[in-house]
Amino acid sequence: MDDVTTDTSPRVTLIGRGDCHLCDEARTVIERVTTELGVSWEERSVDDDVRLRQRYADQIPVTLVDGRQHDFWRVDEARLRVALAPGSSRG
Repeated sequence: MDDVTTDTSPRVTLIGRGDCHLCDEARTVIERVTTELGVSWEERSVDDDVRLRQRYADQIPVTLVDGRQHDFWRVDEARLRVALAPGSSRG
């Protein structure tokens, strides 16, 4: 996964896997924050993508903001809000 986004790319990407309680917690935080801020997000699985598994398997869940790694293992809600605030860099 390259550190490149377009204006139509989701601002937040959650990289996780099935049957992962930390991924479930991260998803809850990301859904809440992105819904409140009107920001798009997507979820990708290391189980479905060899490149993601090689790069992130030991860190899941991983949160990317604008294509760059933002958090891993846990999502800090306050830190995510700051990263997504109006005027924050978009790549």
